[in-house]
Amino acid sequence: MDGKEIEKIAVRTSIVTIIINALLTVFKFVAGIFGHSLAMISDAIHSASDVLSTVIVIIGIKVSAKAADKDHEFGHERYECVAAILLAGLLFATGAGIGYGGITNIIDGSYKTATLPDYLALSAAIASIVVKEAMFWYTWAAAKKTNSGALKADAWHHRSDALSSIGSLVGIVGAMCGVPVLDSVAAIVICVLILKAAISIFVDAVNKMTDKACDEKTEGEIRKFVEKCDGVKRVDSLMTRLFGNRIYVVLEIACNENLPLSKAHGIAEYVHDGIEQNFPLVKHVTVHVNPFEEESLRVEETVSNETAVQLKIDDRDEQSN
Repeated sequence: MDGKEIEKIAVRTSIVTIIINALLTVFKFVAGIFGHSLAMISDAIHSASDVLSTVIVIIGIKVSAKAADKDHEFGHERYECVAAILLAGLLFATGAGIGYGGITNIIDGSYKTATLPDYLALSAAIASIVVKEAMFWYTWAAAKKTNSGALKADAWHHRSDALSSIGSLVGIVGAMCGVPVLDSVAAIVICVLILKAAISIFVDAVNKMTDKACDEKTEGEIRKFVEKCDGVKRVDSLMTRLFGNRIYVVLEIACNENLPLSKAHGIAEYVHDGIEQNFPLVKHVTVHVNPFEEESLRVEETVSNETAVQLKIDDRDEQSN
C-alpha cells in the first residue's frame, strides 16, 4: 500500500468521523440543555474536541504522504508521528480533565446538589455510547489497514468519548435512583483508562521517531525469507528501524566469493526487491554483499571442533581430580 492509497483511506475515514461527530455534538448539547444534564453538556463539548483531533489527523497524514523532496530526501512519514503525539496530548488532557472533575465533585460534595436529569439525557447518553464505539471500530480498522499511528490515536479519542458517555449514563441513572455520586466515581475510572491509552499512543509515536527496531517477529520473517533466496549463503547482519509507519532494512549477506560482480549484484537486487514485495510496510532496503569463503569456513569449523575436544578433555581431567 503506497502513501497515496494510505492518504485516501485515512482522509475518507476522517471526513466520515467529522460529520458524525458534528451531528452528535449538536444532539448531545440539545439533549443536555432540555434534559437538565450538566454531564451531557460536558459530553457534548468533549465530542466537539473530537472534530479538532480529526482535523489534526487529516493534516498529519496528508503531510506524511507527500513524496520525498530536496529538504526531506527520505520522505515525510514522521509528520504522522507528530500528529499522533499531539493527539496523545489532547487525549491525556481530556482524561485528566474528566478525572479532576470527578475527584473535585466528590471532595466538595457538589454532586449532591446536581439537577436531576430526565429520560432525554438518558437516551442521548445511550445513543452516544453506541455511535462512538462504532466510530472507534471503524477508525481502528482503517488504522490497522494503514498502520497509521495518528488514526489509532483518533480511534482512541472516539473510545474516550464513549467512555465519557458511559460516565454520563452512570451519573444520570445514579441521579435518577438517588445515588448521584456514581457519576464522579465512574469519571475517575474512565480517567485511568483514557490516560493509559494516551501514554501508549505517545510511546508508540516516540518509538517511530527514534529509530526503534521493528518487532522480533517481522525481523525473523525477513531473515527467513533472505536465507531462502537463491545465491545467499549466509545472513551476516540484519538491522531494521521504524520511520513513521514504515520500516527501513539494512542487510548484509554473504555470497560465493568467486561470483562475478554482476551476479553478486543480481542476487542483492533479487533480495532487495523480494523484501519490498513480500513485506508491504518496508519502504527501503539496503543490501551489502560480503564474500563467502569456503576455505575460511572449513578452518573455522576445524578450530571450533578442536576447541570442543579440548573442553571435553579439560572437563574429564577436572572430574578425575
